Order: sequence, then structure tokens, then C-alpha cells
Amino acid sequence: MLGVIADDFTGASDIASFLVENGLSAVQMNGVPSEPLEAQVDAIVISLKSRSNPVEQAIEQSLKALHWLQENGCNQFYFKYCSTFDSTEKGNIGPVTDALLAELNADFTVITPALPVNGRTIFNGYLFVGEQLLSESGMKNHPITPMTDANLMRLMDAQAQGKTGLVAYSDVIKGADNVKARFAQLKADGYRYAVVDAVDNSQLAVLAEAVADFKLVTGGSGLGAYMAARLSGGKQGTDAFVPRKGKTVVLSGSCSVMTNAQVNAYKVIAPSYYLDVEQAISNENYVDELYQWVTENLGGSLAPMVYATVPADQLKQIQNQFGGDKASHAIEQVFAKLAEKLKANGVTNFITAGGETSSIVVQQLGFSGFHIGKQIAPGVPWLKAVEEPIYLALKSGNFGKENFFEYAQGMIS
Repeated sequence: MLGVIADDFTGASDIASFLVENGLSAVQMNGVPSEPLEAQVDAIVISLKSRSNPVEQAIEQSLKALHWLQENGCNQFYFKYCSTFDSTEKGNIGPVTDALLAELNADFTVITPALPVNGRTIFNGYLFVGEQLLSESGMKNHPITPMTDANLMRLMDAQAQGKTGLVAYSDVIKGADNVKARFAQLKADGYRYAVVDAVDNSQLAVLAEAVADFKLVTGGSGLGAYMAARLSGGKQGTDAFVPRKGKTVVLSGSCSVMTNAQVNAYKVIAPSYYLDVEQAISNENYVDELYQWVTENLGGSLAPMVYATVPADQLKQIQNQFGGDKASHAIEQVFAKLAEKLKANGVTNFITAGGETSSIVVQQLGFSGFHIGKQIAPGVPWLKAVEEPIYLALKSGNFGKENFFEYAQGMIS
């Protein structure tokens, strides 16, 4: 029914959780599968690692995902990106959207990253994070996709082939028919994309009805939730699982403002170990040292945490000293190898923070896909690997409350 192409792993589990919560059966695939899907579901979510890839790679991966979804019976498609529109002037949201439109022989779509439940709202085409403009939030210091402009029309026009128009709040509140009329007018005026204002969920419900016949929809998980509610007839998901008791570990690589707060809160109550970048780069035995420390601390009431999370000023110092790409790659590789060793030692529950960290951990563990469980926080569900009873919580950097790591473990039964 619905095929979703997500540009990172936390984003994939984000929208998958909202689809399930709003009545659709869904499965999340780790990359593009090589075989047809055997399960009968309402929605398939393919998680890619394409958000910060070179544009050509992002397009290639996204088109491959589209073709597989078409072959497996999907007839409407959703390009899922972050609710903070993590994409610079060089892409990748614009180029991937253009490629998907062309492949589907479509000429118009929406740009709606709004997720009001997490404070991401759009007004007059400007994206807000809470009460702050995107460009004044912590996202301005993002190490890979620094967001220095909050105007979604300008952001899209800088990286896409067509022009971007606006469907303003005053038009959206008049209902779906009025929004459709605005779409028709924008198309007639030569626009290829429409940023649609949404300051609360009622506008997303209107938009879900207005895009019902679109071949391609793009946005965050907020609109996906209301599309799911419409497709399911308003059903609510009731059978979501939680993890079983088992060895648990927290791995945090995100340097977002919220993850910094979550790490600082958790360090007070649980064993924690800072992942030193210099050691990650130069010490070939560093993974073994971290592994030894984690295994020595697995018996407590709260899981041990290994974290590379640092404030923005310290992150800049690290990038200046080692180079941003070199530092990020070293940290990712350490997390990946550590996760692999811990799984071999019997760890069954992994809580990870950050899209890049989550992506590399999932890739290293080698699972083909996931069943979607109970939400820990809006957009962050527990996942269960298809192949075996391994559970993961893949948290996007800015999601969750300060007690997220402790709260997630409190759900384990």
C-alpha cells in the first residue's frame, strides 16, 4: 500500500513507529533487500544511510529502494527526511526528490518536515524547533548538516531543479479542498514543490487528505502518521511489543543539544565511559578496552553507557584537531566493532543515540529488517530484529526527554 524511503535509520524507525501507532502493519528493512518480502503488510519502510552521502550515491540508493518497493506492490511512496530538514545547499533532499519525481513520471509534491508533537512546526514557510527558528536552534552547529537558514523555500530552491511555493497557514485551515486548489494554482504558475504550513496536528490531518492521490509525498514522520490514520480508517495499533530482560548497553554518538542533556542526566545515575577520539584514531586496541569496561559493568541495575557526545564548542575543537570526517569515521567504526563484540557476548538490547551511530551499529550487526514495537518517545520505538530476539532503540539526536535512556530501560519486561 505505502512504500517509505527513509534517508537514515533513526528516521526510518521514527516514521515506522507512527505508521504502526496509527493502525497500519509495517516492517522496516535494513537497506534495500535482495529478495521479495514474504510478509503481508500495509507499509514497508526502507532505511538507507543516504542523508550525508554524496548526492549521486543518495540518488542511486533511493531509486533502487523505489524500484524494490514497486516490485513488492507499493503504489504510493513517501520520501522521509528529518523534521529538522537536515540538508545543505548541496543536497540531498532536493536531488533525491527530483530523481523520485522523474522516475514516477510525476511533476509536483509537498515539502513538509513538520512534527508538532516534537516541537517542529512550519509557519510562513519557516521551520521552527520549539520557539526558535531552525537557524537559531542547536541545529546551526550540526557537524554534518549545519542548518543556518530556516526558510524551507530557500533551502529547497538552493538544491533542487524546480521552484518552491508556499501553502500558507491561512489556506490550510480552510480545508483539504482549498489546499488542493492551491496546489493546482502553484503547478499552473510553474512551481514543482509546495512547502505547507503546519503549526499543529490539525493541519497535518488536512494535508493527508489533500495528498491522498499523490504518487510521491515527502516530509517528516508527522504527515506520515496522518496518512496512516487515513489509510487505516482511524484504527489504533494495540499489539506493540517491548524488549525482554537481557544484557543492555547504551551507545551515544549524537552531539545534539538534547542528547547532551540526556547523556549528562544518565551519567549521574549509571556507569559511563567517554569514547576518546584520539584513542579511537590511534589505539588499535581501543575497542577491546571499551569492551572490557562494558562487560565489567553489565550487571548493574542500569546499563553501562559509552558516549562520544560532547557540547558544540568541544565538538569544534575535535573537528579542528583531527578533521571532521576523520573523527566521525573513527568514532563510527569503534561503535560498530564494539556493538559486534557485545552481541557476541550476549547483549540483547541496544539503545543508540544519533543517526550515524545507529546506522553503523545496525549495519555491523547485519540484520535484514525489524518489527516495530512500542514507542519510547514520539518517533522512537523499540525494534526487534527479524532474524533473532535482539532489540534496538534507535534515537534521533534531538528526540526524547532528558530521562530517555533510563525510561527506555524501564520498559524492558
